[in-house]
Amino acid sequence: MTMTRTQVAIVGGGPAGLMLSHLLHGSGIECVVVDNRTVEEIRTTHRAGILERDSVRLLAETGVYASGHERVITHGDRHGGIYLRFGGESHHIDFEELVGASVWLYPQTDVFVDLHAARVRDGGDLRYGITDTAVHDLDTDLPRVTYADADGQVHQVTADLVVGADGSRSICRDLVAGHDRYFREYPFAWFGILCEAPRSSPELIYARSDRGFALISQRTDTVQRMYFQCDPTEDASAWSDDRIWGELQARLAGPDGFELSEGPVIERTVLPFRSFVQTPMRSGRLLLAGDAAHTVPPTGAKGLNLALADTRVLAEVVERALGKGDLDALDDYTDRALARVWKAQHFSYWMTTMLHRAPGQREHRDFDELRQLGELTSLVSSEAGATYLAEGYTGWPTP
Repeated sequence: MTMTRTQVAIVGGGPAGLMLSHLLHGSGIECVVVDNRTVEEIRTTHRAGILERDSVRLLAETGVYASGHERVITHGDRHGGIYLRFGGESHHIDFEELVGASVWLYPQTDVFVDLHAARVRDGGDLRYGITDTAVHDLDTDLPRVTYADADGQVHQVTADLVVGADGSRSICRDLVAGHDRYFREYPFAWFGILCEAPRSSPELIYARSDRGFALISQRTDTVQRMYFQCDPTEDASAWSDDRIWGELQARLAGPDGFELSEGPVIERTVLPFRSFVQTPMRSGRLLLAGDAAHTVPPTGAKGLNLALADTRVLAEVVERALGKGDLDALDDYTDRALARVWKAQHFSYWMTTMLHRAPGQREHRDFDELRQLGELTSLVSSEAGATYLAEGYTGWPTP
């Protein structure tokens, strides 16, 4: 067994784990990052990404990039609003006009690439492609993380603190003593595609139709990402390109004659989702960040932003705990992080229920669908309502 002594052991080397490692490095705190996936596996897992303004600032202003080469700015796509489409007509929600803020279309995989490059540049201790990860001795002052490398060699990392940033299938969350878990299951999923086609819209379109929800997003000038509501048991492979485009076009159709630009579908998948929160996010010398502690429906574009917001708060309390010898600072973490998490849970649930077609008996669906139209009409005709959506979508200040 090889042994390493560090200050913080981070289980999970995705964007949350790498951002935390980057922030701690800036405070002079040593850490080791471990992940059972390879760098290539993470880099090639296509995921959408809408970054709130503070998430962009976190990347651009904390030394992730060389000065003047902030890739999130130069390669990201700034969006000053979104379109809500219902009744076959589009209504623009202008974030810049309402709250003076924008969001950035920047895929999660690019966030990972940028953070990984920054940690390699700065000499970060990153260990990918491992197996058999386990956390031990959390009831002591020196918890341990053990794992095996690709050759079967066993390694041990002893640290002052362990952070579980290991995603929605976290091995760390079960180790939090006395935890409570809160769930909201949804009776639908998203059918997601990547396609080779020009952009159909300069900004995202959130569409509510009698056939169900659809989201028209972008990726590049020639590759686009789109989604439509489906049953969680849907078989993505059973859908031909023609059938997919027929369904998407039907959900966006309207008297204004709007049509999507079509092209070959190069990826298709069904994405179930749910709302989940675990509290507390800290137990002794173990702390959770990102999807290990909470997940949200993708409708509100909050998942990655919540993870990055966690790391901002967590880096601050860890710096106080280890850099200044104030371990009581760790007590602040759960309440500060969850204050934002629950606001995001509400916002994501609200967006989801306002735009998705509810299953159930016909008479109940009739009521819900007409209620949705009333809600959407009220929203786009009210500056106060549109401002609330703009505030939630562009992000709240980190407490």
